[in-house]
Order: sequence, then structure tokens, then C-alpha cells
Amino acid sequence: MFIGREQELAALERMYASDRFEMMVIYGRRRIGKTALIDHFLNGRKALYFTARQQNSQLILQSFSLVVSEYFGYADALDFSSWDRAIDFLVRQAQQHVGDKMIIVFDEFPYAAQAEPGLASILQIAIDHGLKDANVMLILSGSNQGFMESEVLGYKSPLYGRRTGQLRLQAFDCFDAARFVPNASAEECVLYYATFGGTPYYLSQLKPELTYAQNVAALCFDKSGLLYEEPMMMLREELKSPAVYDSILQAISNGCNTSKAIADRIGIEQTSLPFYARTLEELRVIERIVPFGEKTTSRKSRIHIKDPFFSFWYRFVAPHVTLIETGNGAMIAERVVQGLAFATYVGQQFENMCIQWVMREFREGRLSVTPAQIGKWWGNNPLKHEETDIDLVAADPMEHKLLLGECKWRNNVNETDMVTALRERVGLVKGYRETILAFFTKNPVHESTTAKYASDPDMIFVCANDMFTR
Repeated sequence: MFIGREQELAALERMYASDRFEMMVIYGRRRIGKTALIDHFLNGRKALYFTARQQNSQLILQSFSLVVSEYFGYADALDFSSWDRAIDFLVRQAQQHVGDKMIIVFDEFPYAAQAEPGLASILQIAIDHGLKDANVMLILSGSNQGFMESEVLGYKSPLYGRRTGQLRLQAFDCFDAARFVPNASAEECVLYYATFGGTPYYLSQLKPELTYAQNVAALCFDKSGLLYEEPMMMLREELKSPAVYDSILQAISNGCNTSKAIADRIGIEQTSLPFYARTLEELRVIERIVPFGEKTTSRKSRIHIKDPFFSFWYRFVAPHVTLIETGNGAMIAERVVQGLAFATYVGQQFENMCIQWVMREFREGRLSVTPAQIGKWWGNNPLKHEETDIDLVAADPMEHKLLLGECKWRNNVNETDMVTALRERVGLVKGYRETILAFFTKNPVHESTTAKYASDPDMIFVCANDMFTR
């Protein structure tokens, strides 16, 4: 079952419908759904589809030759002596092609380009002296994001300026993620996203006949579970020195949220940390955030694990590996999902889901504030002489309009205190004339609360069910 990616599919369809050469670059980390997107787009269409493997250049070329031979219907496999000859053959075939657009897919392109350093230049020549005048759609796809950005999209790349579009696939938001569990309640949708995030591969492993707790136990707390070792496997596949990255993520999950704290915790020089942190940021595993409105260089910046699955795994699975390995995973899973620490963790993830709700509401024309800037705020409240925070800040600087949000993932909320507390925070973010207050709760607020503020257009009450039933 294919879910989501409507905008990406629309972009591919527009390219296919054109009568000129098109080159789409698709990239993103492993498990994010690149191959699934391409396969869905190609459904019912003929394409020359080649996936490179981690081999030397000669073996990759041999595999490529077999795919080309099969595509063009040669009974005997073509034997290209070099990549130049193979690509030249494709160009001649493309120039003679009639009918629907010819589609060429080169999946995991970095493997081939790293094995054959001249491949990008060979393709560039092929495009400039043949393909650009043919009705061809070339798709280059890869999981090595750094390589794709520098060696395919980068200014110094031979292929620079040849692409007609690019798609960097991101994880799904909580609403597209919920489509993988169509029979789940709103509360379960929150739990699933807080645990598995928006990575399609992880979500596709969920079994509808199992409860949330059973799915978590089977996938994450069983040594034979498909996602039990997933974070470490991804680190080993994507990165050199995976042990260092693992140590950084463990430190962050244990509450170290500054460069100094992380470096001290894992025993490396603070000056060495930015290299590793930047790599994890590029993979969208961690992020550095600053209070809303402050410069990115703010000393108040915090580092946290952005990917919900990695955050859950390092917070609740990694500390119990020994017990899981000795067959106690089911018991640990039950204690985790029923524990106070997990409830607090879900509350933190719920704040990010509320930010996603704001973006979706605006995109679908149901929000009066344009969230040109969005984030969180923390700092000193000079009126109360104490440190405080605002869970959600969305602002339109041009219209001087602001939305402040309070997010409460609790069974019971003192609604009067909640409203009062957020009202006291109005004015902490400077430079805005109009402020809307939004309250996000696990359960619906009491009827008396909605009735009390029914005539106030600048008060919004949203519960989890409201968020996920649209």
C-alpha cells in the first residue's frame, strides 16, 4: 500500500507530461521511501530501471549492461567495455525513440559514481550532446545525501545545471503517518508517531491486528524484532566512526543538550563535536534549536534528537538492551509504555505534532496567521521574575500577527490555569500587534470553557481528536 507523497508524485507527473528532456534528482536517507515513490510513479509504465550496488566499477557496469539488454529486447547480453560506450549506446537509442517519454532510472547512483569517478562527467556529456534534445526523463536517486548534494547538485559537479528538478524526501508528518494505522484512535496516532516517527519503512512494519503496545514490544523490545537494532544499523551504513555518533545520541537522550555537555559526557574535545553534530543534522536525526526570534548563534541554543524513532529508541530501548537480550523484552516494553517517563516523553513529542497541525491548517486555508516563522520560546519572564517557556510560537512579521500555543498531553487539565498561564506570556515575544492563543489538549476541554470564550475569535481550543479526524 502506497501512502502520501502527493506533491512529489505531482512533480514527477509534470515532468513526464513535458515534451522535453527532464532530469529529476531524488535523495534522502535510507528507509525514507525513495524506491517506493519511484516504483509507484512507474506503475504501468515501461522504464529502464537500474539499481547500483556496492561493487567495483566493472561489476556495476556488467549489471548495467544486463538491464540495458533486457530493456531493449536483446536476446544476447550486450557487453560494454566501458561506461562511455554504455552511455553512448543509451544516447543513440534515446535519439531514435518515438512514442511516450523514455524513462531511465539510476537508483543508488552514488555507488556507481564513487566506483567510477568519471561517471558524472560521462553523463554530463551525454546530456549536453544528445539527451537534452530527446524526449527522455532521467531519474538519479541516492541515499548518500552528502554525495548527492555535492557531486550531483553542487556547483562543482559536472552535472550542475542539468537537473530540471530535485526532491529531497523527508519523513512524513504525524497526519500522513496516521494513515498507516487507519483504525487507530487519535490518542493511539499520537503514541505511534511519538514512537515510530514518520519514516515510511518503520510505519509499514506495524501490524493492524496488534495493539500499539504489542507492536512496540514485537518491533523494538524483541532481539529478533525488525527495528530492535535499526538505529545502530543505520549509523553503521551511513557513517564512519558509528560508535562516536552512538555516544552523542546517548548523551543527548540522557539530557545533555549543549555542545559542552555532550563533549564532556562522551570525552571528546568540544571543538571536535560540530563535525559530528553537523552530520547528524544533515541526516535529520538531531537538530539545534534556539528560542523563537533569536539568532542561530544564540547561547541559549539546545540540541535534541529530532527523529522521533531515534529519540524513543535511545530513551527507552538502548538502556534495556541487556534485559532484552536475555528474553525480558516484553516485560520491559509493558513497563515503558505505562511509565511516567514515557508519558512525559509523549507530551514533548505532542508539542511537535501541534506545530505540524498549525502548518497543515495554514496549508489548507483554515488558519488566519501565516506561519512564516515557527518554533518555541524560552527565557526570562521579567514580570514574574522566573524562567518560562512557550510551547508553540507561529508568527507573520509582515502582518505583525502572532500565534502562541500551549500543549498539554494530560488526562486532566486545570483549564483556567492553562488559559491564565498562556495569557501571562503574551508580550514576551516582542514586535507583534495581534496575538491569537491556541490550546492543544489530549482530551476536549469542558463545555463551560468553550462557552466562556465562544465569542473570542482569538482563542482556539484543539484536542487530539480534532487534530486527527480532519
